[in-house]
Amino acid sequence: MIVGIGTDIIEINRVIKACEKERFLHWVFTEQEIALFDQKPSRCASNFAVKEAVVKVLGTGFNKITPKEIEVLRDKQGKPFVKLYQKAKEKQEELGITRILVTLSDTKEYVVAYAIGEADLT
Repeated sequence: MIVGIGTDIIEINRVIKACEKERFLHWVFTEQEIALFDQKPSRCASNFAVKEAVVKVLGTGFNKITPKEIEVLRDKQGKPFVKLYQKAKEKQEELGITRILVTLSDTKEYVVAYAIGEADLT
């Protein structure tokens, strides 16, 4: 059963520029995420878009959850997945969400993220 959905669109260059500031970079992203950006700088925008989509799934925005509590990584095939920590994880459990699915699509200028929070019907 779908518990929540979220989507976000971001200008890639705007986030890349923001990530040039160490304070922003380390406030928003985990060390594992930052390591991904060395391989492909546009991933900082992709990851930020996913984080925005996920807080919409959780219904909180970044008022109650910090961006770093949502970690966006890639599997061996490059597919994005999220790991939640602290208050984000607590909210996930409160809502009964057992799985968060995310997908990305991008152009030269923009990236779109879409997230779905699912709960088991049992």
